[in-house]
Amino acid sequence: MYDSESVKLNSSAGLASVAVASILVVLKSWALWQTGSLSIGASLADSALDLLISVLGLLTILYAAKPADHDHSFGHGSAEDLVSLGQSLFIAASAGIIIWTSIERLLTPGTQHIGSEGAGITVMVVSIVLTLALVIWQGRVAKKTGNKVVAADRLHYVGDMIPALGAIFALWAAQTFGWQRVDPIVALIAALVMLKGAWSIGTGGWNALMDGAVAPEIIADIERIATEHEGVMAFHDLKTRTAGATMFVQLHVELEGGQTLEEAHDIAARLKHKIIETYPNADVIIHKDVWRPQA
Repeated sequence: MYDSESVKLNSSAGLASVAVASILVVLKSWALWQTGSLSIGASLADSALDLLISVLGLLTILYAAKPADHDHSFGHGSAEDLVSLGQSLFIAASAGIIIWTSIERLLTPGTQHIGSEGAGITVMVVSIVLTLALVIWQGRVAKKTGNKVVAADRLHYVGDMIPALGAIFALWAAQTFGWQRVDPIVALIAALVMLKGAWSIGTGGWNALMDGAVAPEIIADIERIATEHEGVMAFHDLKTRTAGATMFVQLHVELEGGQTLEEAHDIAARLKHKIIETYPNADVIIHKDVWRPQA
């Protein structure tokens, strides 16, 4: 249910994500080979997953943009929710491996020595600059289109900058003070940040797939719009759910029974327009009932 501009924006964000992830995988692979740093390894694992998820996300964006058809009368937006749930599982698995490796290295110090710290720091600085540029663009796209795949991908890249900064600190500490154990500690913290992001992404995708209602503040705002709308005497059975970036709204409004069908239709049409004006990605269905004053 995206317009052509939204499809172009979402696709551009997806292509940018694939390009940046590809560059980061190459750069961090070289840095890991040069330094042997576990914190860089954690960042590399994250970027490798980013590449896989970004490719899948781009395909999902293109699929979800397909218009409704005979077999999918509500569109294909739920593909975004399914992929965002899969993203969270990939991220969580990656974090688990990093946590295991970090603990193992902390318990057996001296098994790995970090080298070529300067080269590693340079690579991580470049990766942060590229990631920051991508995050800014993804943020603009997600804000304008409401695409969940772009938003989830952006959240993951925001999280990537934290372990990247940590890797720079770990390399600097090893180079300046010989503190080798800072590296697995930083990797462990980065993995915990990844787990937090995975939970946020996963719960959002799960809630949408299970037809969970939209945020309470949005429901309250829709109720306010209906309450204040001219001609609406009362309303009931407000139901909401999401599929991808699309928010589905169903609402029963109670109107005076003495007016013509055309007048009643105009009131409902204006209310629908007002809700869509406030929430452009909303798909609104309004049922009209006769208002019966309570005795």
